[in-house]
Parts: sequence; structure tokens; C-alpha cells
Amino acid sequence: MAVAMASAANCGVYFSSNTNKLNFPVFDFKNHSWSAAFVTTPPNILEKRSVRLSFSMMGIIPRATSSATAVESDGSFQDTDTVPTPKVIIDQDSNPDATVVEITFGDRLGALLDTMNALKNLGLNVSKANVYLDSSGKHNKFAITKASTGRKVEDPELLEAIRLTIINNLLEYHPESSSQLAMGATFGVEPPKEKVDVDIATHIRVDDDGPDRSLLHVETADRPGLLVDLVKIITDINITVESGEFDTEGLLAKAKFHVSYKGKAIIRPLQQVLANSLRYFLRRPTTEEASF
Repeated sequence: MAVAMASAANCGVYFSSNTNKLNFPVFDFKNHSWSAAFVTTPPNILEKRSVRLSFSMMGIIPRATSSATAVESDGSFQDTDTVPTPKVIIDQDSNPDATVVEITFGDRLGALLDTMNALKNLGLNVSKANVYLDSSGKHNKFAITKASTGRKVEDPELLEAIRLTIINNLLEYHPESSSQLAMGATFGVEPPKEKVDVDIATHIRVDDDGPDRSLLHVETADRPGLLVDLVKIITDINITVESGEFDTEGLLAKAKFHVSYKGKAIIRPLQQVLANSLRYFLRRPTTEEASF
């Protein structure tokens, strides 16, 4: 994925500058022409194609807008050398009617009203679900639906836009998170001190999940556009993605997808094809990396 540096005040994630009549951004991803649901496409796993996002496609993902009432940090944390690991979870499983998003950054997050407003600028209804505390910090949960339909978000491109919008605002309001996030190398003020080795970090497993579907686990180094990339490579071999969860945890991304093939669980030979396709794709250098 494209690697560039930006100041904290200008850390925007860009897709397309086109807007519709409601002034919501239109996300125009090259090589991705899916409808607002996961679909399958003819198999094409050996063609060397570039489906990762690049900075040549840029338009602005909505950023937080400062206001007197919108508090992103509650100021209650002590400034220490230990920076917590930021976590962003996009959950498509727990609520049949809404996409659930959970954000955690130790005890450093406030009401996140600006982040909620930035998400609304994507054409979404956003409501605060609940907040709870545990040993890992303060967990902020939101229920998200599309404003145009009132339904949960199914489009992988919009789900990725939600993820990057949250991370972008986290980097803006909490620049100390930059060194803890893979996106910090692209959009933050300080890149991570260590770069994740994709070969070592990538783990893929397929488990049984009943007679009609399987559960795909993917863990790898995070990068912009990863969620879209994963769904694209899965559907390229005619495997259907039914639902799942996508977690951004510091430098890593962890995904769980409920998948099926022609309405049935994936048999062993196809599981191997799926795993090999994902490994090949994830371990390839990005277009920008290959150009250096």
C-alpha cells in the first residue's frame, strides 16, 4: 500500500473528490465495482493485478471538525511513556440490523462526538450504543446504519472507509497513537518503530462453522484498503462472504469471515486454494514498494 508521510494536521485518507447532491463523498475505487453487498466474481486468482488502494485515487475521507462541544479526549489519562494499543473493531455479526463499531485506546478517549460527525458525513446514521470499562481501557461502541436505507453497512468499500475515518481522527486527536498504528507510517506524525514482517505476521486458518458455512481467520500486517482487498480475493474464487468481523489492533489486522461455497461449507481442497490465494496476495509487494 502507498507509504507517505503527513503531518497530524493534514492526515487525511483520500479516495475520490467526487461528491453527490448531498455532499457525501463518492468512493471510486479502481478494480472494485461491487454493489452494496458481497458478491462473487469469476475466478481470476493467478492474474497479477493491482487492487490495493493508491494515492492516485485520492479524495478526502471526512475528518473530525473541531467544536466546543465535541470532545475526543477526556483528559483523564496520565502522560506516561506507555502508550496503549489502539483497537478498532468492525462487527457484522452481533447485530442483524446494524454494523457495530468499537473503539479502544486505553483510557484516553472522550465522547468521540467529532468522530461520530465524521462518520455521518459518509452518509451514515451513527448512534452511541454503550461504553464500558475493563482492564484494557474504555470501550466505545457505536451502532451504524446507512442513512439512505436504514440498514447495516454491507459494502466492503464503505466498511473500509469507516475504518480509515476512525483511524484518521484517532491520529489527529491522539498523535501519540501514530507509532502504535500501521497507518502511522502513512498518515501519522511518527511511523512505528518496527516494521511488521508480513511473512511472519500472516496466519490463515479455515474452521468448520456448521454444515452450511466455514469460518475463515486471517491475521496479517495492517495497511490501507486491506478489508477491501481480502473480500476481493475471496470472492474472486467464487466463495461467498456472508458476514464477519474486522479488527485493527495496533500494527496488525485480524479478520473473521463466515464464508461458503454454493451454500455449503468449504471442502478441504478449496480451503487450501483459498489459503494459498490469500498468502500469495498478502505477501506480494505493493505497487509503491515494488517501484522503489
